Amino acid sequence: MPLMNASLHIALVGNPNSGKSSLFNALTGLHQKVGNFPGVTVDKKTGLMVIGDQPTTLIDLPGTYSFYPKREDEWVAYKVLMGVDPDVKTDVILLIADASNLKRNLLFCSQIIDLKIPVVLALTMNDLAAKKGIKIDIAGLQTDLGIPVVAVDARKNKGLQELKAALNTIIQTPRAKNVESFIDNKALAPEAINDFKKLYPTYSEYTALHYLMHHEAFPLDDEMQQTIEQIEIDHNFNHTKTQAQEILQRYSRIQEIMKNRVVAPDPTAKKKRSEKLDNIFLHRVGGYAILFSVLFILFQSVFWMAKFPMDGIEWIFTNVTTYLNAILPNVWWADLLVNGLVAGIGGIVIFVPQIMILFGLITLLEDTGYMARISFLSDRLMRKVGLNGKSVMPMISGFACAVPAIMSARNIENKKERLLTIMVTPFMSCSARLPVYTILISLVIDDKLYFGFLSLQGLVMMGLYVMGIVMALLASLVLKLFINIKEKSYFILELPLYRAPLWKNAGTTMIQKATIFVRDAGKVIIVISLLLWFLSSYGPAEKMKMVEEKYAQQISITNGASKLNKVQQKQMDREYNTEKLENSYAGIMGKKIEPLIAPLGFDWKIGIALITSFAAREVFVGTMATLYSVEESDNSSLRDKLKAAVRPDGTKVYSFAAALSLMIFYVLAMQCMSTLAVVKRETQSWKWPTIQFFMMTGLAYFMSWAVYVLAK
Repeated sequence: MPLMNASLHIALVGNPNSGKSSLFNALTGLHQKVGNFPGVTVDKKTGLMVIGDQPTTLIDLPGTYSFYPKREDEWVAYKVLMGVDPDVKTDVILLIADASNLKRNLLFCSQIIDLKIPVVLALTMNDLAAKKGIKIDIAGLQTDLGIPVVAVDARKNKGLQELKAALNTIIQTPRAKNVESFIDNKALAPEAINDFKKLYPTYSEYTALHYLMHHEAFPLDDEMQQTIEQIEIDHNFNHTKTQAQEILQRYSRIQEIMKNRVVAPDPTAKKKRSEKLDNIFLHRVGGYAILFSVLFILFQSVFWMAKFPMDGIEWIFTNVTTYLNAILPNVWWADLLVNGLVAGIGGIVIFVPQIMILFGLITLLEDTGYMARISFLSDRLMRKVGLNGKSVMPMISGFACAVPAIMSARNIENKKERLLTIMVTPFMSCSARLPVYTILISLVIDDKLYFGFLSLQGLVMMGLYVMGIVMALLASLVLKLFINIKEKSYFILELPLYRAPLWKNAGTTMIQKATIFVRDAGKVIIVISLLLWFLSSYGPAEKMKMVEEKYAQQISITNGASKLNKVQQKQMDREYNTEKLENSYAGIMGKKIEPLIAPLGFDWKIGIALITSFAAREVFVGTMATLYSVEESDNSSLRDKLKAAVRPDGTKVYSFAAALSLMIFYVLAMQCMSTLAVVKRETQSWKWPTIQFFMMTGLAYFMSWAVYVLAK
């Protein structure tokens, strides 16, 4: 019988990084919805498409390598495919396989085939396979597997109509249950499978095998659980032995298929080259020296390469501000435009070059295959503090943003190591902190070059990033003593071959990161900048009236005596603006918290920035831009205004000690509400984000105080 439901459900499955997301987007377009699978913190993406004349729901299941799940997201995909998820049912499986790495992908494919569920195989990465010299006999592969096989390129919309046609055909004429299996599953445990099929006669032999292995994780009543358990006992069913035999048999047949249907160049030469390079890059001593050197060059480049575009952007905004002040009337909306909107935008755009360069270089490291080596080198150190090598990737991702980095910790099978990784990843200096570091370093660190190429500012920047890493490791070392989860862990990593980087990928990433920063951070910064302009321009009526009367009285007295020159007028305007700012709503709020932060060397304006930057760390710069633009009516840059800022006693606000203390605070403090929200989501409890907030903020306060006292 063909499947003629009012709405079909197709499960999209495949190995991680096989092009699944691109195909999902191409098939569903804008008709998507993102939620969570019931009871777990795994993303559930669904989309609408039409197959034939029927409305169809496409469900993007988490990537998985085989039918032996370890991680939470793999269990989600496994239960859906096994048909035991009460909330997600599927009629057809759309399986994705990477044509450039077909052998590994065919293991999962062969297991799905043996479920005897209607399935279509879509081959992706065909252009990459062609570049590698790999040629696949698709018709022959289709014959060997016994399922439709279609080559697709989601990015270029190639093969999508053929794929939909194949899906429509299999929906109308689903595979027979008695179709030949990929391997003889019954031979793996004949008696046990026979007894199980008496309970569920319609299930395939491979499905029976997995019920025997994982029935405890399935929603069965107690009586059925005991019955299946008794079948295992009666026939001495050995999970590990059966799994090993199955995998060996599958790879034996896969090897035969690869030999007959796939033509590939001899990989020996590339492997030998990679092995020779690994002897250098993974050396017990030299490997770590190279790793440190790579990070050193990375942060030096961020300052050196970004200097000229940043200076250019600063020049542009300074001149725009000067021009607008010259042509606009002296009214409130002009002040809002110049000191609120333009100042806020300037605080965003000036840091785009550094963000683009940082992530462009990280993408090049990933493309070359070196990033996987960083994980390998880090495993030994990570284990000593309660983590493992898989913790490195979320932590490195934390240099971009802690939110997706924490979500990527799902790939860590061990619960304790996953929780530790979630807890310490926010110590990594995310891109939101980069604008803060940059502006503070430029204030108190000389732009010197040692030996003609070593930037002192770059060294300080690297020191801040290294400090975050060191504190993350120390925090993990302490936290592992209190997290009472005992579970064995292992670290298996597939090291990719070394290859030349794709410069196009780096360029694309740079543009994407810049767009995301300007769009996402920009929205927050501009909204807060406009709100701050209001809070710093207006205050309680009585206080603002007193300031106005005081200023008017001073003008009257001065005009009665002698006319003010330009310098005197500028000084009086500055005193007026300062007093007005101090009596505004923002000033009152800052003065309230100043006693708490004064021991760290911070004034009330920095206090306001600490509050606003809890929405997003990079808001610090936008806050400073707005506050000092409201106070200072000249057209100098924010950097010049901060350098000139003084306290009532005449001392610099941004002294070396104060700026260093503020840098340390931003390295260590939990200054991001989005991160706390995602930690709550991933841990399913407010306990851990609460501990994280007080741990990080308390540590930041103490360390900032200590640094300020010592640096003074």
